Amino acid sequence: MKVFIIGGTGLLGCAAAKELLSRGHEVAAMALPPRPPGADLPGQMALEYGDYSKLSDDELRARLRGCGGLVFAGGIDERIEAPPPIYELFMAHNVTPLKRLLTLAKECGVRHVAVCGSYFSYFTKVRPEEEFPKWHPYVKCRMEQEEMCLSFADENFDVAILELPYIFGAMQGRKPVWTFVVEMFRKLKPWTFFCKGGTTMVTVRQVGQALAGAIERNRGGNCYPIGWWNLKWPEMIKIWHKHMGCPKKKVCVLPTWMFKFGLKGMRKKQIKHGIEGGAHMVKFARLQCTDQFIGRELGSVPLGVTDDDLDAAIGESVRLSLDILDKGIEVVEMKWE
Repeated sequence: MKVFIIGGTGLLGCAAAKELLSRGHEVAAMALPPRPPGADLPGQMALEYGDYSKLSDDELRARLRGCGGLVFAGGIDERIEAPPPIYELFMAHNVTPLKRLLTLAKECGVRHVAVCGSYFSYFTKVRPEEEFPKWHPYVKCRMEQEEMCLSFADENFDVAILELPYIFGAMQGRKPVWTFVVEMFRKLKPWTFFCKGGTTMVTVRQVGQALAGAIERNRGGNCYPIGWWNLKWPEMIKIWHKHMGCPKKKVCVLPTWMFKFGLKGMRKKQIKHGIEGGAHMVKFARLQCTDQFIGRELGSVPLGVTDDDLDAAIGESVRLSLDILDKGIEVVEMKWE
């Protein structure tokens, strides 16, 4: 099968390309320039640099014809800060152009679609009383993205949304999402202070497996919560400490009220500078301080995900982050402007 990937030079799009190629599929991809310096991109992937959302309908049709599968690993995530209303920015990158892409893909005979989403959507559905979309523009956008994507599904057009959690692993030349966390942990002395609760997590290789599995296995319209390891925050942070060279540094778990107090300070800074984030920082504590756990059987196992080395993947993320902070190596960051 020929599969077209949006975001082929991103961490997840590249992982999907490698996995699909290893299974005998043909892969064509489009990605925003520039090429991440030193990135290990698969040579068999037919790669084009450009912005798919700027192509005309006919130009997109030309790229989609002959493809049986489509992987969407583009868009922007909750790290973005911008002048309000930031919700419109999320919609402009994660929903509106994707709706046009799916319309044309269906018209061109594509049969199988896999979309990279967020595990915040899963927790919105299992904890409706928290009203996460009401407070967090990013979560609201992700929920609307899911609804829009699933509306296209029928007996001839399979759509899978992967509700992705914390992902570890690194690509040379692309800035890890965890660089700011490594920098923050360094500044916290003598202990690392964090909240109670925990999260589910996977490696980037496992995300590649899940995306390939969604293209091959999914039928109809479905959301797949993806998770493999469920760790409390201190358990995860201890692994970070080891790879940061401070294995004996202690983790202090803050009571929720104290953690929320720190988030209030971040919220005040946003207001002062006239910007808004994807999450309402104070309200976000209601999610961050809980166990954001997902069982393997809910999505990972049905899509054929196998075990991996989490310690090694976290180490890759941390070491590349340290190289960026200490050596100033050249990297590409997420684009949104």
